[in-house]
Amino acid sequence: MHCGELFLTLWVLIAESTSGEDCISRSHLNVVEGEPFYLKCCPSSSAQRNETATPQWYRSNESYKDAKLNLSTSPRIILHKDILEFWPVELEDQGSYTCNLGNNTQRWMINVTRRNKHSCFTEKQVKSKTVEVTKSLQITCNNSYYKALIHRTALYKNCKKISENSLSYSKPIWKNAEFKDQGYYSCVFSLLHNGKLYNITDTLNITILGERNDVIPVVLGPQLTRVEVELGKDVELNCSALLNENDYFYWSFWKEKGPDPNVHQDNKIRPWTSEGKTYASQILRIEKVTENNLNFLYNCTVVNEGTTDTKSFILLRKAGTADIPSHAFTGGMIAAIVVSMAVLCLAFVCVVYRVDLVLCYRHWMRRDETLTDGKTFDAFVSYLREYRPEHGEEYTFAVETLPTVLEKHFGYKLCIFERDVLPGGAVVDEIHSLIKKSRRLIIVLSKSYMSNEVRYELESGLHEALVERKIKIILIQFAPVGDFTFLPQSLKLLKLHRVLKWKAGESLSYNSRFWKNLLYLMPAKVIKPDRGGAEGLPVLAEVS
Repeated sequence: MHCGELFLTLWVLIAESTSGEDCISRSHLNVVEGEPFYLKCCPSSSAQRNETATPQWYRSNESYKDAKLNLSTSPRIILHKDILEFWPVELEDQGSYTCNLGNNTQRWMINVTRRNKHSCFTEKQVKSKTVEVTKSLQITCNNSYYKALIHRTALYKNCKKISENSLSYSKPIWKNAEFKDQGYYSCVFSLLHNGKLYNITDTLNITILGERNDVIPVVLGPQLTRVEVELGKDVELNCSALLNENDYFYWSFWKEKGPDPNVHQDNKIRPWTSEGKTYASQILRIEKVTENNLNFLYNCTVVNEGTTDTKSFILLRKAGTADIPSHAFTGGMIAAIVVSMAVLCLAFVCVVYRVDLVLCYRHWMRRDETLTDGKTFDAFVSYLREYRPEHGEEYTFAVETLPTVLEKHFGYKLCIFERDVLPGGAVVDEIHSLIKKSRRLIIVLSKSYMSNEVRYELESGLHEALVERKIKIILIQFAPVGDFTFLPQSLKLLKLHRVLKWKAGESLSYNSRFWKNLLYLMPAKVIKPDRGGAEGLPVLAEVS
């Protein structure tokens, strides 16, 4: 062959190899969002090249099938002859792409992966390579397709930069492999396109293996491992071993009657490499531990042609977890239910009969709140003092009924205007003084209550209750009142005030709910009733 023919043949071979260099033969591709990406439509080696042929691109996804690609809908996607470029690729670009060039058809399935914001690389894009220790380790950063656009290249190991330059490639690593060289190596290419900066990342996971010499297999851990368990609970036994690639690693848990049905060996062996040595682990699962699983040896074994090593696991009942006898459990549940019901009933009784319980407590404990407070009266009674025939029942209740019950029967001392206010004095000042000397202010409410005569009593009592906090107010509704809008707004600020309703037909007895509630609101005091007083109450009609 002449030199000219040899040169021409060599040039054709170089041209063909160069033209096919950027072709992507894999049908399934994983790409990372935000990075440039391309697809090249390459004719088959048997097809005749036709320079005038124009490739036709189609796209399929969940929404439509083999629709012709409309490049005008996205400025990110550009067509250069037979190359489809993405600047950059995004999640929405995921799908199937087809290129028809003459009689040749190529199809790619593109899976777009989200970028890992917590790492310099994305796991799905990592390629793996294993190198034996002391053997040649070579790491280069080179991207032939985007070579003209790359203005900076950086190399990272485990996301820490180890080199950078302003070329389309980085200085290659070429050395004898050591165990410390194991890790993730990421080449980051910075591209400038239309005034925007883009990055492309290629990551290689380098695993350093030890010299291929057989090791003596051994199961890791103590000869016997005791595991405390609870009956009815699941447990996993994890056995690990140092072994060679072809060694046999298994669990043995057979009994004379066969294995327990709740014991299952995980068929998947999990290998890993450390310092050039191969390790593996295998799990034995025991579901809902029973008595049959206790005090039995579960053996983990690794075997090769010349060596066998076995370690054992034994299940023991956890201290303090003995089963409760069924009769004791049933009795305990019944006792718990009975106690719970008793507590609920007691709480209900305490709520319903709170007033009676408090009064009984005061009586038994001989409580007396009036001994050291320096006040003269237990209560000042405020009522409608303008006597009219239509107000006779109300007047009688205030000046006769209340003193008869509270003073003569229960031993309290009341301040009644007609009885205890001396005539001829400064009435306003004296009333204010008497209220200050009283522990409670009893207000007998009715529609006609808010007259000029009692307004000052109410305002003075509210001042003592809200500002001075030296008196508590008791409201007695003698006659039905539609609303209490006639009362001062400041009365709404009183905490826990109660309105006692007088019902002549139900409230006459000393043991009625009305008098018990009134005693509950009165100060605690040792009762010294006047036994010589009348036991009966003035007959009052119920006001309607």
